[in-house]
Amino acid sequence: MLTPSTQQPRERTKVTLPEVTRMYNDGTKISVITAYDATFARLVDQAGIDMILVGDTVGMVLQGQASTIPVTLEEMAYHVRLVARARPKAMIIGDLPFGSYQVSPQQAVETSIALMKAGAECVKLEGGVSMSETIAAITRVDIPVVGHIGLTPQSIHRMGGYKVQGKRDGFVAGGRERLLEDAHAVEQAGAFAVVLEGIPRDLAQEIRAKLSIPTIGIGAGPDCDGQVLVLHDLLGLSEYSFKFAKAFAAVGDEVVRATAEYAADVRSGAWPDDQHSYH
Repeated sequence: MLTPSTQQPRERTKVTLPEVTRMYNDGTKISVITAYDATFARLVDQAGIDMILVGDTVGMVLQGQASTIPVTLEEMAYHVRLVARARPKAMIIGDLPFGSYQVSPQQAVETSIALMKAGAECVKLEGGVSMSETIAAITRVDIPVVGHIGLTPQSIHRMGGYKVQGKRDGFVAGGRERLLEDAHAVEQAGAFAVVLEGIPRDLAQEIRAKLSIPTIGIGAGPDCDGQVLVLHDLLGLSEYSFKFAKAFAAVGDEVVRATAEYAADVRSGAWPDDQHSYH
């Protein structure tokens, strides 16, 4: 019989939609992080992350784009496949890129099916009231949906840049009352969770109090049911800094240091040495 000191740690189980709902009902905070390839998906999964978002932020983080708008469906499917190859226990969220779901609900369903075939286990799309019919269409074919309201990066031209939303009263897009309507519409349409991005903390609290699905915050304060960050911001790999983000490590500095040491050793002839040579 195993004693407590010799018992093996319980193997982590796959995070599924019912597990996310259980976490929400239990009051367990949900951790979400972006990843775009098998290597980082494997590493964040080893850390015990709950959900991996294969985000259209890949356009800015990896491609050097000024926004997420140029990212294509083919590119998103490619990165979803890479993350899925790591076979993470975390639930995989596939982001619907700009132009791949706004034309019609039917287009959105076809796009969602493509990402699910690539390895996603649910999809995320931006928009509230205007996307309620689209969310309903996707959920009708049994594809789980995460909503996204507030600062929606695919709408930067309408917002005039990456600006905090919900600071002013009103029912126009970006207004406080409109965001409350957006949140309600997303839930009623069948989404199982909603990302709240770039909104005041008190508004996030109000939205959370009115919903019966998890709220995942990014720049929405600590009161949400979970949080999401871009991995490269978390690791200190981004050249930008944001009020809502925190670098939990300085990996970028270490990359520069290690690469500079390598280059110096190559130039001096110290690398490779005999130990790292075949005989």
